[in-house]
Amino acid sequence: MAKPTSVSPAIARRLLSYVKPFRLGFVVAALGMLGYALVDVYFISKLPGFIDEGINAKNTDYLRYAPVFVIGIFVLRGCCNFIASYCLNWVGTNVVQTLRQQLFDHYMQLPVSYHDQHSTGELISKVTYNTEQIKQTTSRALAVMVREGAFVTGLVVMMFYHSWQLSAIFLLIAPVIAIVVRLVSKRFRLLSRNIQNAMGDVTTSSEQMLNGHKVILSFGGQKIESERFARINNITRRQDVKMEATRAISVSTIQIIASFALAFVVYMASFPEMLDSLSAGVFTTIVGSMMMLLRPLKQLTTVNSEFQRGLSAAKSVFEVLDQPVEQDTGTVTLDKVAGDIRFEKVNFTYPGHDKQVLFDISFTAARGKTIALVGRSGSGKTTISSLLPRFYELTSGDIFIDEHNIRDCTLASLRQQLAVVSQHVTLFNDSIANNITYGCTVPVSDAQLLAVAEKAHVLEFASQLKDGLNTVIGENGVSLSGGQRQRIAIARALLREAPILILDEATSALDTESERKIQSALGELLKGRTSIVIAHRLSTIENADSIIVMDQGRIVEQGDHHSLLAQNGAYAQLYKLQFGETQ
Repeated sequence: MAKPTSVSPAIARRLLSYVKPFRLGFVVAALGMLGYALVDVYFISKLPGFIDEGINAKNTDYLRYAPVFVIGIFVLRGCCNFIASYCLNWVGTNVVQTLRQQLFDHYMQLPVSYHDQHSTGELISKVTYNTEQIKQTTSRALAVMVREGAFVTGLVVMMFYHSWQLSAIFLLIAPVIAIVVRLVSKRFRLLSRNIQNAMGDVTTSSEQMLNGHKVILSFGGQKIESERFARINNITRRQDVKMEATRAISVSTIQIIASFALAFVVYMASFPEMLDSLSAGVFTTIVGSMMMLLRPLKQLTTVNSEFQRGLSAAKSVFEVLDQPVEQDTGTVTLDKVAGDIRFEKVNFTYPGHDKQVLFDISFTAARGKTIALVGRSGSGKTTISSLLPRFYELTSGDIFIDEHNIRDCTLASLRQQLAVVSQHVTLFNDSIANNITYGCTVPVSDAQLLAVAEKAHVLEFASQLKDGLNTVIGENGVSLSGGQRQRIAIARALLREAPILILDEATSALDTESERKIQSALGELLKGRTSIVIAHRLSTIENADSIIVMDQGRIVEQGDHHSLLAQNGAYAQLYKLQFGETQ
């Protein structure tokens, strides 16, 4: 529990740095809050005169002036409140917008290994829930702390002005209240961190249920998912209950401490010499001020939980922002490479794992040639395709493109030479046309778009849609079939005109008719490109220039289709197995 306390000041200072660009709004808000508090204090400071002069002395002229004063005070109070609330909310929303944008942009720059190790729900929760908690800190919590803090200070100063003897009790209880707030703050930060983690689990569980809805229905997993979510949901509830219990105990404790001060004032007022020095107005004002102090003290304690929750949320966001981005140390800018690829003794272990997945991988792919990778699931085929665009850094060994070590190349220029078509197509909730042209840095003409759509057989189904290529396809192309999504991905790769192509089991999950059309589209895509094809169906790679057979992260055979069959080794066994299954 000591750790949050030690980092809190640093987190608060860092969060305050996000307020600096909007400091004018913050200053105006602070002036509004101070004005609001001081107007209240000024109003209360006039009560002795109202009671002594107006009521006790029956000064009718004084009493006629009072209604105008009351209205004027409350109009001024309302103006100060509006200015403070509006400006502070403006600052808070701008800070959250800045943090969310930084977090979103940073996610895209983090290495793939970071995303592998963290659930999507957890990362989404930081963008949504955690940043919203920060907004509470920079708006409502800060407003209460400044406004009520100024109000308490003003009341105490006014009380000392009227009678320092009765008000001196605050010099004794203030340190006690400070100790209580400090102890409670530690508890608030710990619980806030637990709640944020629990909310990440809630988001993850919800996301899994929504993404896997069809699987859940197919396998009757509703009860399993409901029970899983119930456990996570209950953890969140328990943390919220602990937070509220801590808040209630702290509020009650501080109010009890304040009641001792009030009791002391009443006791002191019972002495004759004290009664002689006090007027009815002054005594009423001091006692009334002490009663009024209970509300802001309660609010300050209550809002402390919001403030600590916001600091805890800011800490979790800053932890992500402090994660090192993908390292781009290359200095060589590739520009339309010929496409010669060479792997030299490549070894690889995924970050955060101990098990090595690739062992001494060496092969070459000459420009314009097609290299096929085959083997059982988990043999390392897809890992090889992930190393070429440097989604992961090699454990040892080297990869060359046109004799350039990919470690020496800038990431942007390296990836510009590659086009990837995967079995798991990622499409965006946009039009077909925009999905095809995704990532293009120069405008694409209608003629270019139609040409690639024709070659990839996209027009076959797009022409039957109401808006053609401008049809919005929903999240990840939910309104399209698997074959249609695949054809859009091929059209995107065609438009990229990259000299190196990676096909990762692009047709393995398709029906025969879709596969035939996509194979035709792939024929267009393969022309003149160096291609690395990862295939499950061996029938699709019989014409490859070279076939590499993988097993448990090692290359066990290499050659063309006929020579590998003649060897009667691992490839021949795979081929006979598939041939037997198709009979």
